[in-house]
Amino acid sequence: MAFTSPQISSFSSTFPLLNPRNLSQFSSISLFLLYLSTLPITHTPPKLETTTTTCRATQDGVVFDDAAYEAERLRLDAKARESMAEQASNENDDDDPKAWKWVIRNRVWDLMEALNIAQFPRPVHHRIPNFVAANLAARNLSELEVFGAAKCVKVNPDSPQKQVRFLTLNSGKRLLTPQPRLRTGFFSILESTMLSPSTINEACTSVGVAKYGRPIGLEENIKVDLIVIGSVAVDPKTGARLGKGEGFAELEYGMLRYMGAIDDSTPVVTSVHDQQLVDDIPVDKLLIHDVPVDIICTPTQVIFTNTPIPKPKGIYWDKLSPEKLSQIRILRQLKSKIERETGHKLPSGPSEKLPPTARRKR
Repeated sequence: MAFTSPQISSFSSTFPLLNPRNLSQFSSISLFLLYLSTLPITHTPPKLETTTTTCRATQDGVVFDDAAYEAERLRLDAKARESMAEQASNENDDDDPKAWKWVIRNRVWDLMEALNIAQFPRPVHHRIPNFVAANLAARNLSELEVFGAAKCVKVNPDSPQKQVRFLTLNSGKRLLTPQPRLRTGFFSILESTMLSPSTINEACTSVGVAKYGRPIGLEENIKVDLIVIGSVAVDPKTGARLGKGEGFAELEYGMLRYMGAIDDSTPVVTSVHDQQLVDDIPVDKLLIHDVPVDIICTPTQVIFTNTPIPKPKGIYWDKLSPEKLSQIRILRQLKSKIERETGHKLPSGPSEKLPPTARRKR
């Protein structure tokens, strides 16, 4: 399907979030119009040249500096991706037990770039890819029976799941979301009653979660009815999943298991592009803490995997490196708590080189 230059100009002026380069991805007018229906009609893109700083008071009365927080987040995310790329290069040999994961990740990342089926931020390498038509996948997810019945939904903080976070809040549900890389401590809870129509969209971003969310601790009495996680690649036949390689989805899942917020019956859903579906994730090579998915939502289909892969029972301390433990305060607190209660020292995993975590600045 081809569009004329005047059509592209008209689309872009009416729907500023539409990337004209993505128009060639739609094979029919109906699919394109369906995609347009998910985009906001009015949007004011940020002016890159501005130096205005917005400071607002958080719920605890502390002044929150939006610009400083976002600048620090972007800086440390860039450093993290550089370190992840170096780690992937070091692990990409036949003798490393995790080398096969990087082969699949890089293949999917390369394919998405080659087909131009990703949105900002680009390139997609070492990210949970923000795929084209992520809003359609989010809509399919929101129509699931398990989503409709859920009162509290845990959603990852990545870009392609932003619309899932919005639909969660817009449906009157509680949204549980971690700070990226658990950098500020743990999870935050957001509810639509805490927000106004003018702040609900911002609350779905990393800055908004930090600004409007209520932080919780390990002692929080909470029940999570549905887990939504991002993926780089997922096998629709087995439910086997690969993330971007940092292991935070597994840690978050393990901590929620420890809290009693979830159990084996809690559905795990991922939203991905159809091109992220793969058939070569070897189940026998997955680690005990790898989280499988029960349902996959793409822009065009919903897949129930009936996964045979067991879900993690908690945090596997013998797999957790001292370096990762030193970066995540909530994990150190949890380990100390368990050791005090049991009177036994917990094991630790082998050493590894990790990307830096960001610190919240106000």
